[in-house]
Amino acid sequence: MFGHDEPYDDQVDGIETAVETAREGGFLALEGACGTGKTMLALTAGIHLVRDPDSTYERVFVLTSVKQQLRQFEEDLRTINGNLPDDWHPISAMTLVGKADVCPYNIEGAGGIDETNVYERCEGLRERTRGLTDETTADSLAAQARSQQVGLGDSGSSASYLEAAGEPTPYPREMPEAGDSGVEYCPFYAQYLADLPEEGDPVEAVPFDPTELGLIESEDLVELSAGHGACPHSVMGALLPHVEVLVGNYYHAFDPTTVESFTGALIDDETFVVCDEAHMLEPRVRDLVGDGVSGRSLRSAESELSRVIEPLAAMEEAGGGTETRYGGEAKQEAATVRDELNETDVTLGELRDTKRFFVALQEELDQRVTDHLDAERPDWQRNLPELRDDEIPLRDPEQPGTDELTRWAERNGFDAKVWTRAESVCAVAGHILDTVEEEDKRRAAPPVGRTLGTWYRADHTDFFREIELERTWDDTHPAESWRRAYTARFSLHNCLPSGAIGEQLGEFGGGILMSATLEPLEAFAEVTGLRHLEEEEDRPVVERTYGLEFPEENRGSYAVAAPKFTYSNRGDPDEETDTRRAHARAIRQVADSPGNVLVGMPSYREAEWAASILSDHDKEVLVDEATDDVATEQLKREFFEGDPKVLVTSLRGTLTEGVDYRGDRLSAAIVCGVPIINTASPRTRAVRTAYDRAFGDGFKYALAVPAVRKARQAVGRVIRGPEERGVRVFCDERYARDSWDSVRELLGEADREEFGAVSTDMFDFALERFWST
Repeated sequence: MFGHDEPYDDQVDGIETAVETAREGGFLALEGACGTGKTMLALTAGIHLVRDPDSTYERVFVLTSVKQQLRQFEEDLRTINGNLPDDWHPISAMTLVGKADVCPYNIEGAGGIDETNVYERCEGLRERTRGLTDETTADSLAAQARSQQVGLGDSGSSASYLEAAGEPTPYPREMPEAGDSGVEYCPFYAQYLADLPEEGDPVEAVPFDPTELGLIESEDLVELSAGHGACPHSVMGALLPHVEVLVGNYYHAFDPTTVESFTGALIDDETFVVCDEAHMLEPRVRDLVGDGVSGRSLRSAESELSRVIEPLAAMEEAGGGTETRYGGEAKQEAATVRDELNETDVTLGELRDTKRFFVALQEELDQRVTDHLDAERPDWQRNLPELRDDEIPLRDPEQPGTDELTRWAERNGFDAKVWTRAESVCAVAGHILDTVEEEDKRRAAPPVGRTLGTWYRADHTDFFREIELERTWDDTHPAESWRRAYTARFSLHNCLPSGAIGEQLGEFGGGILMSATLEPLEAFAEVTGLRHLEEEEDRPVVERTYGLEFPEENRGSYAVAAPKFTYSNRGDPDEETDTRRAHARAIRQVADSPGNVLVGMPSYREAEWAASILSDHDKEVLVDEATDDVATEQLKREFFEGDPKVLVTSLRGTLTEGVDYRGDRLSAAIVCGVPIINTASPRTRAVRTAYDRAFGDGFKYALAVPAVRKARQAVGRVIRGPEERGVRVFCDERYARDSWDSVRELLGEADREEFGAVSTDMFDFALERFWST
């Protein structure tokens, strides 16, 4: 299976360890420096298990949070297939993408579908297509659409057919309508339904043989499916359990909605899972298993409930449906709503109670935000543009207990039934609106109902509830309203995602969790639930650390014993403190290195300061800001092109992880300080408290370890290949010396040996000696 001529020794050990551990239902936690060949290692182990006739594994499921790493897995899969024996079938593989990436109409901007509405339109069209099959066959729907296209295979006609991925499809560019009813439907989905067997496996509806294609990318999926006339996304879903290697992201395994609606068939003991960039597993899953509902969503959900209640109330008021006050189309709509509601266990009274609850929640949100701003910033109405993101805790972050919103609800008559029935009530309301309204849109009520049900059921120990205020700007609101400056949201945070991670990992047969920065592995095993699987379910967890394979003389690695770059030590950016002077000197010294230089700072504000002290440097200085992806990509291009430059960024941003600085793109990197997040934040305090209770040292597990991993990711950008040469610098005495707040032990044994401590007055000499040899 191995795709290259000879594996490294570490790869041999890693593959054999992964295979042996997975056969026992266990997991390998692997830290491997750049150049270890982790991607090929993981694929080889997983594919070996899938192809072994004595193994119970049927597929490999790769999860990565970084698009560049996804592309690396695809490249290695091509390499493996390109080197298999001639008489072997290629490894079948597929990259998972969203509907927007494979919908033929969205790709071509046709049929009234585009990036803004593709998901809503898709769901509406699918539902109508399924509904039409009650009156006619899916095959006849597809045939009807085929009859409407013009010019396919007829050079003498003016073509009017849809192309997708360069492949002509059998349908027109306009969305077809069914017979005399004029109901729009999706012909691609109709063809998929027509191809489905009445009984048996949906894979029989796939219009091509995946076993001979190797890696199926989104373009291949669109070309092969849409050319036949079938829905590419539906075909992807049918293929999931039958492809040997699937490449996706963390959503595909840890987002409850995605798993329930799409990838659930992959989460079983026949799947070998590969979690790449696993140092991001904990924070990513914490976000995925959290929840929340904004004031805007509550207003939309209230409006949707009203649109269901109003025709029923009018019919009720008219005495059951007399024509005098309530007739014609309105009567028919009311009858439809009534009939749909009668098919459920939801009552009109419950709809009204839930709507009243939503109105009260909005009023309570407004009052709490107003009271908070009045107390914290009495002049806030005169300074709306100056407001920044904020949090309003609904309980003491360090004292678990019932939150204030739940207690408020109890005092105001909104009991357990209102909370827990909200999910069913809102789901029914959404279904009824989809039935009576032709507009394709994503309903607000169902997710709001689910969130409120989760809010009430979730415990008050590991979950933390607060109001989040996100800085936005909407001048449609009155000048004195906080809504002009903020979007407010009731937020439910899972402080301790180890349970959710471990539970989901436990559903797989075994696997590998790997990254260049997992150390300390003991801490990683705790916070991801691996230790629980090992101790409570008797599933082995094996740890491996592999260092850099490249020539040691090609890298200068230093831990500079500069004063701690903490808020209390450094002062404001405009202050001339000893700490700032020491770090400024180190930044300038590293910036003098030949080639491109990366400067990583704890925040964007500090990045601006670092750029200011380089304002007179010979190299051009680029400053990263908290902007969108387009601006970040442009900044990267500027950095890579032309003469050597200095790029200054925040370690909380996107330029220090998952970015490819191969070759001569980067010759030096310096990290100033330990990028620990704001410890005063209510949410951070709640997380730290939960980790204190679970692991005994909340600061270490929740704050220090993730911060050091971010720092290690940044300096790890420098050396990416055996011929590359460069300097890597941690600038802060906490990396260099053992002390009560030292983080040196968190670097891992290999890095502790590699990053020798150097004093500030000897650092310049050390750099000069490295670059002169």
